[in-house]
Amino acid sequence: MSLLRTVVLPALGAIAVLTAAGRTIRLLDGDDPREDRAVRALQAAFGHLPAEADAALAPGSTRAAAREPVDRVTAPLSWYSGVPQTIANGALWCGVTWVLTRDRRAAAAPAAALALETACFVASAALVRRPRPSGVWRPEHPHATSSFPSGHTAAAFALHGTLADLLDRRGARGARLVGPLLRCGVPGAIAFSRVYRGQHHISDTVAGALLGIWSAAVVRRTLLSS
Repeated sequence: MSLLRTVVLPALGAIAVLTAAGRTIRLLDGDDPREDRAVRALQAAFGHLPAEADAALAPGSTRAAAREPVDRVTAPLSWYSGVPQTIANGALWCGVTWVLTRDRRAAAAPAAALALETACFVASAALVRRPRPSGVWRPEHPHATSSFPSGHTAAAFALHGTLADLLDRRGARGARLVGPLLRCGVPGAIAFSRVYRGQHHISDTVAGALLGIWSAAVVRRTLLSS
């Protein structure tokens, strides 16, 4: 009964809210929303064209070379947030936490945050069915799931927020400095990379960030508060 009240029912509520928000956004602004204009303008400022035109650019052209510095920043961030990497990252931190604390609840926290976020993301994405952005530069193939919310962003905020909570709980030295970087810096950079590389609308990553923050908060309340 406690699990039902503290996790299952809130998760169903989160799915309902995300689904309502996603469908409302699609209804009001369509599948080529105005928010994407800013993304296209930013991509164009760094030499990117939509996929059809960009494919025709010679690798040594001025426009292709102009985008390299930004690619070098966003490409590893996008890779780091990938599904296999996130699973491995979560498992690694579960193991590290167990070795350091011998606390089962703390050791389970990273995996629990990712599991909760993933369940809510998969369900809401399947119900919203929002297409990926169109008319943008996209160097990697998108995942099969729909665009809203951003699962990569949600996982980043959920996992790194939980890691910050574990540092706070342990009273680790430097937690006040590292905590904001984990809670906002790394996940925010990942969210930017997903938008910049044409994988998501801006509102997808906003919804993903809120889902990830909420997932970390649920785990903090249920596993780490005692």
